[in-house]
Amino acid sequence: MAKVDHYKDKIDAIKNEISKAVVGQENVINNIIKGILTNSHILVEGVPGIAKTFLLRVIAEATGATCSRIQFTVDLLPTDIVGIIAYDEKKGFVTVKGPIFANFVIADEINRAPPKTQSALLEAMGEKQVTIGKKTYDLDKPFFVMATQNPIESAGVYTLPEAQLDRFLFKIKMKYPSPTEEKNILGSNLNVKEFNSFGIKKVITPKTIIEMQERVKKIIVGDKVKEYIVRIVEATRNTDKYKLKYGRYLDYGASPRASIGLFVAAKADAFMKGKDFVTPQNVKNIALPILRHRLLLNYEAQAEGITTDQVIEELLKRVPIR
Repeated sequence: MAKVDHYKDKIDAIKNEISKAVVGQENVINNIIKGILTNSHILVEGVPGIAKTFLLRVIAEATGATCSRIQFTVDLLPTDIVGIIAYDEKKGFVTVKGPIFANFVIADEINRAPPKTQSALLEAMGEKQVTIGKKTYDLDKPFFVMATQNPIESAGVYTLPEAQLDRFLFKIKMKYPSPTEEKNILGSNLNVKEFNSFGIKKVITPKTIIEMQERVKKIIVGDKVKEYIVRIVEATRNTDKYKLKYGRYLDYGASPRASIGLFVAAKADAFMKGKDFVTPQNVKNIALPILRHRLLLNYEAQAEGITTDQVIEELLKRVPIR
């Protein structure tokens, strides 16, 4: 079994290639890589024009993975995602596979499509297979979905139900670049350059990604860390026990899927730092993107401008490590 340090060098090589085309966004990049390493999927929220789609395309290029993009619209059908059975005069009935058949799938503005179409994607994410006609097809490995949504528009969008949000390991908030980063973006002429001109090299293969996913599973999580994870999730359901000031703003706490998410994502965080065991700090590092879409705030919170991030940050301060 290869040492964690061996793979850390490969991850650093991927980041080096990404830096050729993407300015800043280090935290977002790290979390996307963690999502890939855990064989999971992520939701990225951010305003238009901050390179959400471009970023995953760059990662695909650096890893030798196939990449497809689905632009979600109000008239998008499930068959536009998974594929159809078509009739060809020479071949008869043939299967035309949809864009879901790729290693990395960008689901752009997923909240613009109606629930039925969203469900087609989410089913593929959960089952790692799709049915076209009467035949079931396994999806490519590795298979990773990065869905994006625009937080500033409310007209013509369909909010993802909490049960669907729960299927994403992370919810990442992609913020504006700093003034210095934005100046560097101007210098890179992103909008006028051809993608190939960035010189992104393939530094690993999809097979290596699968190897890393298997290695992440073997990262050690001790009983003390497991207990810490359970206490964090319990605190979202029993706020009085942990004396959370923001507890009164919570309608519902996190599901058991949150515990699993903290468990697997903390492994990926340790792996990326070259460690073969998880510490409480690794759990803290990934708590925000794991929990922020799994906590349901009440109307009082919305009226007072309280966010889930504020609740989580207080929770991490209150829950003892022991």
